[in-house]
Amino acid sequence: MRPLFHPAIEDVQPAAILHALSDPARAAIFARIASAGCVQACSALSAVGDRVIPKSSLSSHFKVLREAGLIRCERHGVEMRNHSRCAEVDARFPGLLAAIMNAYATDGDGLRGSRRPPEA
Repeated sequence: MRPLFHPAIEDVQPAAILHALSDPARAAIFARIASAGCVQACSALSAVGDRVIPKSSLSSHFKVLREAGLIRCERHGVEMRNHSRCAEVDARFPGLLAAIMNAYATDGDGLRGSRRPPEA
């Protein structure tokens, strides 16, 4: 298996974060990972609201989030475990994640089926 790419926090760019969170499904997935406070398996995040995300799309969403520097993924057997890099990202770009997630929360369509990440 190929190793997973995780950018160093110094290499994380705001444009990549904005792109990753521009998709409501990815933003909802990220919000659930960030608010969980513990490592989340990919399979536990396959439903966003009342919609189930196909495995192929879910894999793509995790790749975008990972390569943007928002999550860290680790293989454990056949399972992928994900955890948030909120603290690292917030230290580099204070308030960016909170502003993005708050914008979704105030939007009527928002992040159904998810909770906002904790304020850092």
